[in-house]
Amino acid sequence: MPGARDLPHPDAASLVLTDVLFALSDPSRLALVRRLAQGPLEVAACQPTGGEVPKSTLSHHLKTLREAGVVRNVPEGRQRYVSLRREDLDDRFPGLLDAVLGTTAEEDPGGSV
Repeated sequence: MPGARDLPHPDAASLVLTDVLFALSDPSRLALVRRLAQGPLEVAACQPTGGEVPKSTLSHHLKTLREAGVVRNVPEGRQRYVSLRREDLDDRFPGLLDAVLGTTAEEDPGGSV
């Protein structure tokens, strides 16, 4: 049974391609996924480097990515960390994440969270 602070995440077997593609279609979410490809981040560190966005906007982006199965949100003490579900995505949709992460910033303008 999940704890009170645990958030629901879809099982790897139930990931839906259209949900994943929708989550990755937003330039801000894609920029965040690129950052998460380097390693997990504390939620507060998910803010874009070029400036702050409202907490509600960041929360919306994180929720969309989590519900699509792109990221995992895990409480650790008083902090919450976000990590990319690379293994689950690679198992379910081989090559998708590599193709998406292989695009350059020039091909994807507007990539701020």
